[in-house]
This record gives sequence, structure tokens and C-alpha cells, in this order.
Amino acid sequence: MSTEAQATTVDDAAEAAFAPGWRLVATDLDGTVVPRERPLSRRTLEAFAACAAAGIPVVPVTGRPPRWVTPLAEEAGLAGQVVCANGAVVFDLDSGEVVRRHAIDPDVVREVAARLRPALPGIGFALEAVSGFRREDAYATSFDTGLEHAVGDLGELLAGSPPVVKVLAKCPGVDSDRMLEVAQREVGDLVGVTHSNAVDSLIEVMALGVSKASTLAEVARERGTGPEGVVAFGDMPNDLEMLRWAGRSYAVADGHPNAVAAADDVAPACGDDGVAQVLERLLSRRAG
Repeated sequence: MSTEAQATTVDDAAEAAFAPGWRLVATDLDGTVVPRERPLSRRTLEAFAACAAAGIPVVPVTGRPPRWVTPLAEEAGLAGQVVCANGAVVFDLDSGEVVRRHAIDPDVVREVAARLRPALPGIGFALEAVSGFRREDAYATSFDTGLEHAVGDLGELLAGSPPVVKVLAKCPGVDSDRMLEVAQREVGDLVGVTHSNAVDSLIEVMALGVSKASTLAEVARERGTGPEGVVAFGDMPNDLEMLRWAGRSYAVADGHPNAVAAADDVAPACGDDGVAQVLERLLSRRAG
């Protein structure tokens, strides 16, 4: 990571001007408020609680599927809606139900695979649905997906799958940044493509036009606000649209360089409770 990405910056005047009209927190989870292999910190939990007490909801906006969000939301004391799967799903924590879903047409998935296989030899695909996870044998998993899942040919998986909300792809030996570059060139006219892990070989594919920003805009509008009332936090390429859309945005200092470039300011690193530090300051500015 560059030294520029490690430095924190704050535009005091812009932050002070934003704070009085601030109405909603939108935050990525992993790498932004959840450090690797560590739980949410007490300081972060207290900052979330202080926002809620001030009437400012905290909306997680994550690449995780709903089944991986619920335990963390319970730990953080969050309620209401969560934007999951990079905007493909909105899950209501209170009812335990999916309230919005943006699926990818199976024919589009087939075309994406047909274009990417020659461009990224060895690539393997997995299908994420609201109610299941299915993968090709070439898509190796190194962790428990949390579900029974089928392994087989992509065509067979599509035929037996519920609506697909996200396609994941791995290509051993090719890092995520390079995979993303190739995929945006080859299939960017068909789907949205991003990644959330720069150290792995993994890209994530959503329906065309679907992103964290597009679905967050829908959720914010239902709560009576537009981008001018939203502060957003992120750390990876799947946060770029959200960081650009929000009225005020921060990338954590140890985030991907592209996220740092897209945000208005840079918060301290995830492991240093950077999001909590910014929220504390915004609440203080708002009260003042």
C-alpha cells in the first residue's frame, strides 16, 4: 500500500458543513469496520449506538450474502435494512426477509462465462442465490459457505438454481485487480463487475447497473434522504460507486488505493477504529 493511502486527511470545513444535515450512515463491513480475524471493537459498537440514539440509522452495505450478515448485525445491535451482495439484495433484519432482489438473467451468466473462459484460462464460477450457493469444481472454496451447495457444470447449476443474485469467479494465479481489469473489458457491457479482496483471486458479478450505490440510493430515498444526507465508508473497489455517490465519504487508510482516491477524505485504518473516530467527530459537529 502506498504511503499516500496510509495517510489520513480531513477537510474540516466540508465536514462541518455536512454534519447538520447528516441523516444516515452507510458502511461497508469487512476491512472497514470489521478487521481481519477480529470482532467489531467496543468503540465501533458505541459509535453505532450513539448514531442510533441521535436518530441516525446505520445501514450496512456489504458484499456479504444475508446469511453472513445476520450474526454480525446482532452483535452490533443493528436493526432495519441491510444492503447485501453488492447491492443485489436488501435484507430486513427485523422481519428476517429479503425485501428487494436484483437477479441476473441465466442467459447473461452463460454469455459472461463464454467470454471470460478464453480471456482467463482456468477460471471457475460460483452462483450466489438468496437461498443457496452452487459452484463449479474449478471454483475452489477454502471456507464453509454456510450452506449445502451443489458442485457441477455451470449449465446444470443454472438449470437447477433459484434466481442468481451474484456470480463469483476465481482464476488461480491471477490477482483480483488483474481479473477485474480483464472482466470489465470483456463483459462490462453485460454486467457489473467488481472485487472486494485485493489479495485473492476473486471477482464478483452483478446485474448491469446494480451496485452498492444504486441500491443504497433506493434505501436512502425510502428513508427520506438523498446523497446529501448520507455519510459512507469503504475500503475496496466494490465501494467505489457508493463512495462517489454519498454526500460525504471516507475510505479507511489501509484500503485499496482506488477506494482512497474515490472518497472525499481518508479515515484512520480499520484496525484503529477509523469509522468510529469519524462518527464521533460528526456527532460532535452535529451537536455543536
